[in-house]
Amino acid sequence: MKYADGKRKLEAARKKIAKLRDDMRKVTREIEPEEIDDYELETGDGPVKLSDLFGEKDDLIVIHNMGASCPLCTMWADGFNGIIDHLQARAAFVVVTPDPPAAQKRFAATRGWRFPMASHRGRAFARDMGYWAEPRGWVPGVSAFHKQDGRIVRLSDTELSPHDDFNPIWHFFDLFPNGHADWWPKFKY
Repeated sequence: MKYADGKRKLEAARKKIAKLRDDMRKVTREIEPEEIDDYELETGDGPVKLSDLFGEKDDLIVIHNMGASCPLCTMWADGFNGIIDHLQARAAFVVVTPDPPAAQKRFAATRGWRFPMASHRGRAFARDMGYWAEPRGWVPGVSAFHKQDGRIVRLSDTELSPHDDFNPIWHFFDLFPNGHADWWPKFKY
């Protein structure tokens, strides 16, 4: 196929993806919010309620991260570091892992992360949100929460996985015929 023909086909496919995103936003608007408990998590400053993580915002993005043992979760978090100011202009943001706060702090320092973190270690939060299950174990994902009439509701959530919409690396590699080839994220290159 000639380059110009391929480019036209790809542009048509990208327009279909944009339409699907519009459809997904419509479904998100139609979902009845799910009321959840005001879970207690742990930070380097001690226990914190989920409601406290909203700060002055009405909306909260929670990243369900598998912790320092996962190179994929680390790659996503590295990307959040670059957009954190933009995200926090719209909503509160926190990365939650099973690692204890001291381990989170050490690992975040090695990566230069500048976003808030909390630990759900020993608590039901990840399981109740659907990000821990036997036999899989921890599952990465993202949840959107809203404060509504003194309650916390979950508006939507989704798992994170290779080739998802939340890490642009995969989409850059999709510009090549062999995609990511044999590349896989590492902690260091």
